[in-house]
Amino acid sequence: MVAVLIAMLIYGLLHSLLASQTAKGLFRRRFGERAFHGLYRLYFNALAGILFIPIAGMIVFYDNRAVWRIDNDLQWFLMALQLVGIIGFTLSLLQINLSRFAGIEQARAFFKGDDLPLPPESLTTGGVYRLVRHPLYLFSLLIIWPVTTMTHAYLGFAIGATLYFIVGSLYEERRLLEAFGDDYRDYRAKVAWIIPFLHLGNKS
Repeated sequence: MVAVLIAMLIYGLLHSLLASQTAKGLFRRRFGERAFHGLYRLYFNALAGILFIPIAGMIVFYDNRAVWRIDNDLQWFLMALQLVGIIGFTLSLLQINLSRFAGIEQARAFFKGDDLPLPPESLTTGGVYRLVRHPLYLFSLLIIWPVTTMTHAYLGFAIGATLYFIVGSLYEERRLLEAFGDDYRDYRAKVAWIIPFLHLGNKS
């Protein structure tokens, strides 16, 4: 468990470094402003996926001793929670510009010679975003935690992912405040954080 948790913490640190202004500045200086606006998001997501591959291997092959195993009627409840997570996660993705979130739209504009940066996105506050401010994190947790068999390796991943989502949400809050100002501040005052009805950090 500890090895996977440490790997997740290292992954989170690298992910944060890639999202930092320092890393973005280095990319800008090396490849130019247009390449930054057109390619950095796709590069960031691709590299994040590549860096996660060793952790996925650890989850599958490292320390598969069971922490708990549920094979009674409770497993159907856990599976129902995971189904809610999958549905909610899908709805959350459908409410945002997924192509832009992945960086594909920016890369397409870069290679087509279209103007960059792209026009600013609007603040999403409807649908599942009325329930919590970070529904992707909420529903990811509902997918990750309600498993019928919890191994030591998977527990390390689950704890690491939860910490990653908490820290990531705080960085996201700061970015959204910078981007949307009072509109996001008003939204934050009305809508819960990651956990429904828990209004953490809703003060200005």
